Amino acid sequence: MADLVFWIVVGVTIVSAAMVVQSKQLLYSAIALLFTFVGVTGLYIFLWADFIAGVQVVVYVGGILVLIIFGIMLTNKITSVNISHTSVQRGIGATVVLGILAGIGFMIINTPWYQVAATEPEQTTETIGRLLMMDYLLPFEVASLLLLGALIGATTLSRKED
Repeated sequence: MADLVFWIVVGVTIVSAAMVVQSKQLLYSAIALLFTFVGVTGLYIFLWADFIAGVQVVVYVGGILVLIIFGIMLTNKITSVNISHTSVQRGIGATVVLGILAGIGFMIINTPWYQVAATEPEQTTETIGRLLMMDYLLPFEVASLLLLGALIGATTLSRKED
């Protein structure tokens, strides 16, 4: 059952990533990007990387994607833009993609794959939280103060003069 769910998540991720590139509407591309990010989150969950999965949702889905959608909604629509794709450009792109796929295929075929015994995953979120609050508290607080300063500076710079 887990294999079926894994392949469904992989399929959704690949199809939505292709839709991001192929869609002519920016908003549809952003929605497809949402499904791509959620699919990548699902793949992190299958890898037992629960902290990275949470960060993926918060940073990319909650931050970057919302920023992209705001950018789409708040900018003026440019009409009658003609983007030309010549056959030479398509040929170069296809050649580059085929070269990359050939390199990946070569590496997959020539890599010695070893079976490793499955082990119980450790609690990564608990470990990271403990390290951030004990061993790395000072760098964590310095980073938070730096981000707070950047936020205050951006707010100050974006205010209109009265």
